[in-house]
Amino acid sequence: MQTVELVCDASFDRAVRAVWQTLADGGVDSLAHNTHPDHRPHLTLASCARMPADAPARLDELLADALPLTVRLTGLLSFAARSRRRVLSWSVVPTVDLILLHHRVWQILADAEEPDPHYVPGRWSPHLGLTRRLTPDALTRAHALLGRHPDLTGVLTAARSFDSEAQQSRWLGAPEPRTAPAAPAAPADQ
Repeated sequence: MQTVELVCDASFDRAVRAVWQTLADGGVDSLAHNTHPDHRPHLTLASCARMPADAPARLDELLADALPLTVRLTGLLSFAARSRRRVLSWSVVPTVDLILLHHRVWQILADAEEPDPHYVPGRWSPHLGLTRRLTPDALTRAHALLGRHPDLTGVLTAARSFDSEAQQSRWLGAPEPRTAPAAPAAPADQ
């Protein structure tokens, strides 16, 4: 599987990770438990078995021009996983800019092998993942922990492709962004 994902700037990343940690602290199998070194909050635009050979270069050009992109997270979505399990996600408001970018990505991936039907235009529900596969009881606990979940506005500043076979990411459009803010300067002695 190969993906096209948008990743968060440092403050947006921290805010989403705080929600992951709230769930983890409450005993819910959240994405805070994902230990892959490249794992971070992201919005998946596309997923397929294999991209066309010219796609990465064309995606570089598209995404360099399209980012940064401001998005608003609002409400919770629950997607079916295996058996009776569900995945809980934070819904992304589908703005005109986001929908147009999604369509342009899929124009580039028109000849991709085995496109994931959940991510193609007309079927895609933009979201940032919060949990892994949950039982119905764990899903109920997650909703109780989050309560009335607030909206959050943030900026997606970079893009990447994750290759599940190689277990590696490739940055699209620009070099890898920093995910943590620089340490604040020490105050000058007076």
